[in-house]
Amino acid sequence: MSQVRLPLPKIDDYPAHLHRMWEKHLAPREPDAPTVISLFAGGGGSSLGYSMAGFRELLAVEWDDNAVRTFRANFPDVPVYHGDIATLSVEQALDMAGIQPGELDVLDGSPPCQGFSTAGKRILDDPRNQLFREFVRLLRGLRPKVFVMENVSGMVKGKMKLLFAEIMQELRASGYRVKARLLNAMWFGVPQSRERVIFIGVREDLGIEPSHPKPEWQPVACADAIEGADTSGVPKLTDRYGKLWPLVPLGKSAEDVLKEGKGYTDCQKLHPRKPSFTLRKTQTGRGFATIVHWAEPRALSVGEGKRLQSFPDEFVITGTYQEQWAIIGNSVPPLMMEAITRHIRKEILAKIA
Repeated sequence: MSQVRLPLPKIDDYPAHLHRMWEKHLAPREPDAPTVISLFAGGGGSSLGYSMAGFRELLAVEWDDNAVRTFRANFPDVPVYHGDIATLSVEQALDMAGIQPGELDVLDGSPPCQGFSTAGKRILDDPRNQLFREFVRLLRGLRPKVFVMENVSGMVKGKMKLLFAEIMQELRASGYRVKARLLNAMWFGVPQSRERVIFIGVREDLGIEPSHPKPEWQPVACADAIEGADTSGVPKLTDRYGKLWPLVPLGKSAEDVLKEGKGYTDCQKLHPRKPSFTLRKTQTGRGFATIVHWAEPRALSVGEGKRLQSFPDEFVITGTYQEQWAIIGNSVPPLMMEAITRHIRKEILAKIA
């Protein structure tokens, strides 16, 4: 990131830091706490970031059954619309949140990104690319003061730039001043190199320009992040990947050393002194799409994945090993969102008369 100015402070005890942030999530809300509605809420990564920053969530919208189970386990007091966002009317959203148009502080959302992702085939006409229109529909009806929309970096690369331009046009046509920036989670206390496009919009009538937070922390190394994490429940590597494990250098993937086609390319070995690779939703623990430990011939545990995505140990994730990894890989890292929303609270919401 061009705006990085070293030296940045260092997080000396990452597990303790996560625990302190969890305590902020549990703290009572201030009477005038800013409000948020989360669309495409998943298991609650964004919601946890908002909560850590002192926001009060009025409504979460999510269709996936296991994601909703995870969300409710951690946010029992937040109303959830469990269903297809296309069937949620503006009137119903306002009623569930108990607000009128224009009263909401922040509308948050991360429309599914598979159609944009550089990890996939990046199909321009993938129907999932159009889910941003549901965000825009609710944005125009709810009229929040600010909105935040997150998506993968692939949407500003190659042919996907056409969709990026269309999204910007629709957001601005909704009556908002909008800026989009690529932010990497590793500069915000997340032990993972994870670059994402962050759209921030401010309602035109408020007369305030949107802005993004600057880097806050030195990158956290994997070894420091996962020390003492729960390592139970890891599937055993297949014989094929067990033999491959010692051949992959630290911080590299199998495709860097072997040219044997599909099936090896997604075996990535962490480097203990560097941030993690980007965590994906697909982590079998046995072979394909598996991130492996640097010192032990095994995949990562859910407990280690939570740490690398900046979920505190206390955060509950439900489901099988693969289902829990889908929650982790699909989520916005909570510490990254906490930094973004803390910035919005100080630099935008606090300036509204």
